[in-house]
Amino acid sequence: MSGRVAGKRVLVTGAARGMGRSHAVRLAEEGADLILLDICESIPEIEYPLATEDELAETVRLVEEHGRHALAHVVDVRDGEALSAAVTDAVAQLGGLDASVANAGVLTAGTWDTTTSEQWRTVVDVNLIGTWNTCAAALPHLVERGGSVINISSAAGVKGSPLHTPYTASKHGVVGLSRALANELAAVGVRVNTVHPTGVETGMRPDSLHTLLVEKRPDLAPIFANAMPIVMAEAIDISNAVLYLVSDESRYVTGLEFKVDAGVTLR
Repeated sequence: MSGRVAGKRVLVTGAARGMGRSHAVRLAEEGADLILLDICESIPEIEYPLATEDELAETVRLVEEHGRHALAHVVDVRDGEALSAAVTDAVAQLGGLDASVANAGVLTAGTWDTTTSEQWRTVVDVNLIGTWNTCAAALPHLVERGGSVINISSAAGVKGSPLHTPYTASKHGVVGLSRALANELAAVGVRVNTVHPTGVETGMRPDSLHTLLVEKRPDLAPIFANAMPIVMAEAIDISNAVLYLVSDESRYVTGLEFKVDAGVTLR
């Protein structure tokens, strides 16, 4: 085997499309086998459709095109018990686990006075508790031999991005969770880092956010502008950061907030 992560076994949530699929394929290109999880079902509080089982199957196909193993499970990251069972089953089949990528996330849009408690619960449950559930499912398989935990946060995890307050709060929470775990797990050789993308062209885009910025609060639009002259990054840009953090090239990197944000957090 050859590649920067040759022979490593990596868990990726939200793997059916978007950044999750990109992470999986990029890791497979460099020699990793994948455990691919996705809910494959839409959620009422989220205004855009979530991924499907057909899309998850397509991610499996793309990984296998590179000659790597791909084990897929349909599972909701909010269900810690089901998530742990799926990971344990897949790890047993692959013979171990070397890294996890908590990528699953959702986004709602609204001003402070229109955001509902149901939206808050859904976003925090998926983005923050779902990240914790992913860590809790992966860590029993990592603590004995070391490994890498990568939690996908956001540029909104390090700045006060408005008009999606539950998302911003949840992504800040991912940073605190990851910092705490990085301290606790360093002694057993488990590294914990966060990745912070700017906007990426995926399916996770509520149309109402664009409407808010154009029609109701255009004064807030500059907060979302990248310093570099691009509107959005590509998923592969984020996947290259994930690849580095999975690889042994980052063997002494822990507690890092890895920004791939085209400078949006500079402003």
